[in-house]
Amino acid sequence: MTEAIDAGPRGPQTVDAVLIGAGIMSATLATMLQQLEPTWDIRIYERLGEVALESSNPWNNAGTGHAALCELNYTPERPDGSIEISKAVAINEQFQVSRQFWSYLVDEGRLPDPSAFLSATPHMSLVWGEKNVEYLRKRHEALKDHPLFAGLEYSEDPVQIHQWAPLLMPGRSKHEPVAATRTTAGTDVDFGALTRLLIEGLESSGMPVRLEHRVTGIRRTKQGLWKLTLRHEVGGTPLEIVARFVFVGAGGHALPLLQKSGIPEIRGFGGFPVSGGWMRCDDPAIVAQHHAKVYGKASVGAPPMSVPHLDTRVVDGTASLLFGPYAGFTPKFLKTGSWFDLFGSIRWHNIVPMLQVAVRNLDLVTYLVGELLASRSKKLDALRDFYPRADGDDWYELTAGQRVQIIKNEPGKGGVLQFGTEVVASADGSIAGLLGASPGASTAAPIMLDLIERCFPDKLETWKPALQRMVPSYGRSIADEPGLATEVLASTASTLAITR
Repeated sequence: MTEAIDAGPRGPQTVDAVLIGAGIMSATLATMLQQLEPTWDIRIYERLGEVALESSNPWNNAGTGHAALCELNYTPERPDGSIEISKAVAINEQFQVSRQFWSYLVDEGRLPDPSAFLSATPHMSLVWGEKNVEYLRKRHEALKDHPLFAGLEYSEDPVQIHQWAPLLMPGRSKHEPVAATRTTAGTDVDFGALTRLLIEGLESSGMPVRLEHRVTGIRRTKQGLWKLTLRHEVGGTPLEIVARFVFVGAGGHALPLLQKSGIPEIRGFGGFPVSGGWMRCDDPAIVAQHHAKVYGKASVGAPPMSVPHLDTRVVDGTASLLFGPYAGFTPKFLKTGSWFDLFGSIRWHNIVPMLQVAVRNLDLVTYLVGELLASRSKKLDALRDFYPRADGDDWYELTAGQRVQIIKNEPGKGGVLQFGTEVVASADGSIAGLLGASPGASTAAPIMLDLIERCFPDKLETWKPALQRMVPSYGRSIADEPGLATEVLASTASTLAITR
């Protein structure tokens, strides 16, 4: 994996595509491109010593398949009291695209038994207090008849909720209204394992994956290609390679790398880094009592990635419980990044939008300061909102991954803090990168399909049959076709062994 020779005696070698970063995004895109163009020379470069060590690592992210089945921040309440479900439907549909792609790879033998990376795990929402109970009741009513949310159950009965998730109810006040929704269609996805399996498949078919290689420069050549300057992290050996297409899938480091490229499309973009932490429990007796992913409502001012949840997590075949995340702040753009990342990303074209975001989001700043100053006792109190009888001795703290939220300059609005992901591509599609965070990994397949459409429009007609084999619903909306939705859900559930 760590060969350093990519330049011939006459200068840099020219390849069809270079993918920067060996996480779930690059692994997904490389797998798709290899299926579409088996003869292409594609290279992956990763600055760390293993793949999937940053955002794709299972202990660095929220893990499970984000399908909006339980994430309440995707279904906001409108001023008139009704529930907006469009974002939840869109995210669920995106996750179904990822499921179709994984099912295809399982059927083709490119992925092993899906239990190697995916576990069927019920998804629940839990709220307390009259106002929140009323909200959840309306949310359930708005979603229950949609084909993508079929089987979503609702209960205000403490006995029923206890049967669904035994840790949630004991020790809770009997006078406090409580409600929960539950679906057995949820999953827990180990994106670290999935990334490794995809990379192993790529390597076995001859695709070079170079670890411990840092990209230090990206510039366009006179021929319209991209020359990348790299450095081997161990020996310091410099090398260059020329690519017809470049994808920057480097997580938080995508912003500075795209800035290095000089493409005008990155102007005005900035990044707001948010760190985080978890509480983790590995006691088998406690873990055995909770088989679910349970989301609550976010605190006032909290970013969407900080919505509290108590999850069953299965990593390398072993189950644990994870609670959090607890938000924090550091100027690093990666968990293994530099303390100067934020300051180094400031440019003349993004400093005004960044300052505008700082002024407009004082509630977020206040929230993050409070989280930074939170004691262990306060963190345990947050856990006990979900698991009232939690014993602090059974839980230990874990540092979560680093996220860089998008700051962009929108016409008429100025600087806007955006929670989500966005593909930024050059006008000719020869270079593209992914900025942002949640729902991230869970929607890797549709994000990469969007990138392919934007960067290779002249090849789409030729590639369409292969794309439809990889994703049978490609080109159609399962959210708008109930029959297709039912067919897709049943097919992928069978292949991936997901119980509905």
